[in-house]
This record gives sequence, C-alpha cells and structure tokens, in this order.
Amino acid sequence: MKYFLIFALSIGFYQVSLSQEIKFDNPLAEERADPWVHKSDDGTYYLIATVPEYDKIVLRKSETINGLKDAEEKVIWTKHEKGVMGHHIWAPELHNIDGTWYIYFAAGEAENIWNIRMWVLSNTSKNPMKGKWKEEGQIKTSIESFSLDATTFEHHDKRYLIWAQNVRGGAHGTGLVLSEMESPTKLKGSEVVITEPELSWERMKYNVNEGPAVIKHGGKIFVSYSASATNHNYCLGLLWIDENADLLDINNWHKSPGPVFYTNEDLKRYGPGHNSFTTSKDGKTDVMIYHARDYKEIKGHELSDPNRATRARVLKWTESGFPDFMQNEGD
Repeated sequence: MKYFLIFALSIGFYQVSLSQEIKFDNPLAEERADPWVHKSDDGTYYLIATVPEYDKIVLRKSETINGLKDAEEKVIWTKHEKGVMGHHIWAPELHNIDGTWYIYFAAGEAENIWNIRMWVLSNTSKNPMKGKWKEEGQIKTSIESFSLDATTFEHHDKRYLIWAQNVRGGAHGTGLVLSEMESPTKLKGSEVVITEPELSWERMKYNVNEGPAVIKHGGKIFVSYSASATNHNYCLGLLWIDENADLLDINNWHKSPGPVFYTNEDLKRYGPGHNSFTTSKDGKTDVMIYHARDYKEIKGHELSDPNRATRARVLKWTESGFPDFMQNEGD
C-alpha cells in the first residue's frame, strides 16, 4: 500500500464550485442507512438501503433522484425466522448484470446474530419492483469469517467483488478484500486485502474499513470506503489505482492519508459514510449518495439509533483528477 502526502495537497486544487447547480431535497429518505442508488439504462433510479429494524430489504423507484423522497417503498424480501439470513440484514446493493437483477446483502443468523456473511438474491424481471426474488445463497470466501458490504464492478471485461471482512480475527476489525468473480454469485482466484484500518481515523472505537463504492474517472479507479464506528466518528477514506494496473497487486493501490469526508459540526453533518455513486439525469454530473445524522449525541449503542438518513450531493473533481467531496459545503 502506498500513502501519498501529495494527495492532501492535490485536493486543494478545486474546480471553481461556489454553488451547486443541482439541488437535492435532502434528506431523501429518513431512517435509511447504507444507501445504494442504481440508475438503470432507461434512466430510472432505484434506492435500496438498510432499515433500522434490520429485518427486511426495501426498494424504491423514481424517474428522478429527488423523486425517491416520496416514492412508494416496497418490501421485496424478509429475514428468515430461523438459521442463516435471520438477523442483521445490512447494506443491500442492487445491480443489473447481463439482464438479471442481483441484490448483495449481509445477514447474521437468527441464533448467532454476529455470524454475519454475504448473501445474494436474484430476479429476472425487467422491473426489480416486480417478479420473484430467488435466494442464490452465500458468497463463499477463502476465509470463513465476519464479512459484509459486498459491491461489484466490471473492468476490462472482468467482474470483481470488493467486500469488508475480518481477515485477521478478533479486534483487528475489517479490511477491504478484492477478488475476481467467476459469476455474479461466485468468486475465483486470489482474494487480496487492499486496505486495513491502520490509521488513527480508521480506528475510532472500532477498527473498521467497510462500505466500498467504486467510481472511475480520468484513467483511475477510485474506491471510497467508510471507517471507524458508526457514530460521529464515521467517515470516508479513499483508495485509487491506475485503470491499466493489475487490480490484484496490492502494490498498485494508493490510500489517502486522512479522511476525505467526515463530521462537520458547523453544518450539523455527523458521521457521514457508507456511500454510493450515481449520475444526474443527463449523465453529465456525478452524484454521491450517503447517510449521516444531524446530531452528535446518541443514546445507547450507535447501531440502535435509527436516524441515519439518506442524502445526496454533487461530486466535483479537482484539477488533478481526484474526487472533491466538498467537506466544508452543505448539500
């Protein structure tokens, strides 16, 4: 892993952005964490996210991002009463691969709620709000351990999966692992750890790297990820790699020395994280979807607090080709 202090300087060369041309009706969804927005080929937006009861998967659709706010929400899958997929239904993502819809999500067992693994649903209906969702089973990894937050992307005619996993056991926490996929439900080849929580801002209360999201720009592949506990310490870090480099060689990956998006008390934005990326209706503007709270103090455990809300904001790019998360600007 390479750390570049020059990254801290590069984010200072912002494009002129005194105001955002696109405005969002935030929050887009109250009590919806780990949000993932999928924009289909016909321009329809779908929002899928974690619900505070951790017991089901819900989906919304709209012709616009702002329309997701008042869109009807449908429960498309409910947890099992016993056994696997019986608790902690977390961080679903919706993907369309070769005409089939897939949902990647994390789930614990009803009798062992922290025995969390990655699971897949599929649906061949043209509209993911309709049709029947089939349980495809667990995504098996080489190490059988706590794993979650799977995301998939295609590059140079190969499909990859990035996920968070406890690869060292115990208090070491979760790092991000990358592997090529044999199919939308099966990995193949090596599984490479591309980041672990080594820096102080990744180790606040818990040692966490999770929630990866991929965006390509200017000859690079960027992976944002979330770090630390899901309270006000939650924040985004950034990885990047040249698009022509070997993705499975960890020496080709670079990591930001500090968080790129984090709590801003002046804006009442606390613990922003677990984001996804989409584009504006015309496809010309990148948009970040994320969750945050509007207050700092949490009663009880942070996972028991329901008020992580889904928000959207324009993503700008610096002159040096890096994403500008506009830390000091509101949505």
